[in-house]
Amino acid sequence: MGYKYDKDEILEVAVEASLEDGVASLTYGRLARRMGINDRMIVYYFPSKDALIGAVIEAHSVKLQALLAEAFAKPAADRIALLRHAWPVLATAAADPTMRVFFELVGLSARGLSPYSEFIPAAMEAWAQLLSGLLQVPEAERRAEAEASMALIDGLLLLRHTLGPEAADRAAARHGVNVTAGS
Repeated sequence: MGYKYDKDEILEVAVEASLEDGVASLTYGRLARRMGINDRMIVYYFPSKDALIGAVIEAHSVKLQALLAEAFAKPAADRIALLRHAWPVLATAAADPTMRVFFELVGLSARGLSPYSEFIPAAMEAWAQLLSGLLQVPEAERRAEAEASMALIDGLLLLRHTLGPEAADRAAARHGVNVTAGS
């Protein structure tokens, strides 16, 4: 009898595959071939594709939360101060794979595709709440300032992933962010 993978090992390979090929291309068959197992082994632990995708999204969410915790470790006076704290953490080669998956998931959610459209709005709301708690602006302005922060940071990161790091760094510098070569 061959080696039997457990649920955590299958999920780990699924997360790796989603980083390389995208979440949308993740299927039982592709994952099984990648692992050299029968796809029934995957179905045993993840009885539906939504269950598998949900677990992969949750694993990516943990990575994104760790990045966000590091990027937003201290309160900020406004969205520009928040950007200055976050950019050196989020605009790095190390963060790029996680951010690419984030943008893919947001795009799939924006198209209204399930299960992405069930997971991503809640994640975005959690991000808005996190930022609201960090911003040192009047209470009545916190939500709007948090949303403006999200738009600014996500926009710059999207620029990074479409036009490249140099373009994003130039744009970030226009907001007073001190960028260093090689980010």
